[in-house]
Amino acid sequence: MLALGASAALLASSAAVAAPSKPVVRESPARQPTRSAEVADTSVGPFTEPGFAADCTWHEFGEGEQPPWWLTFADPLCVEYSKRDITIDDGGALRFLVAEPSRFAIAMVTCHYYQKDHWSVQSTHGATPWVAWDGQYWWDKAARRAGARLANFRIDGHPVGVGDAVTALEPVFPDVARALSDYGQAAGETGLTVSLPYDLRCALAG
Repeated sequence: MLALGASAALLASSAAVAAPSKPVVRESPARQPTRSAEVADTSVGPFTEPGFAADCTWHEFGEGEQPPWWLTFADPLCVEYSKRDITIDDGGALRFLVAEPSRFAIAMVTCHYYQKDHWSVQSTHGATPWVAWDGQYWWDKAARRAGARLANFRIDGHPVGVGDAVTALEPVFPDVARALSDYGQAAGETGLTVSLPYDLRCALAG
């Protein structure tokens, strides 16, 4: 019922907006079944790729592009968004805001979701970004796990992240640096995995 309700809402909204351009679709070379583990891991740990990553068919979308409603039923759902034109003076920020609700809506139903995106926020086109990063976010509701990683994280062009702390601490506190390096070693990188609440529908679906 949730899937039908979400689909009806998206179909109704599609009449009010122009149809998006055809998304770029690329399939992962490996297509091995790597579904969720039967026993949930409740720990917090460093970022890892989801177990279903090899099953992904990637759907790529450009600046402000809205995904088609039928992706609501994809499982796993794997999407990649370009969000590099979040600017004030050329309408990029507005296009981003208009596209986000539909992007969010298609993700809610699926039990296995993986998103990659590329962010850049600046005052005007071509200016040094106030903030920029490449993101990876996934959840596996059946296995009750989720992960997130920010890489190439920069503020005013300068890298900021766990990797920078590792570099600074290593000469004086090597043990602390080694512990932090589990959560990202590159400059401007940070990430983790966490547990999720139990989801009966996804647990039954596997």
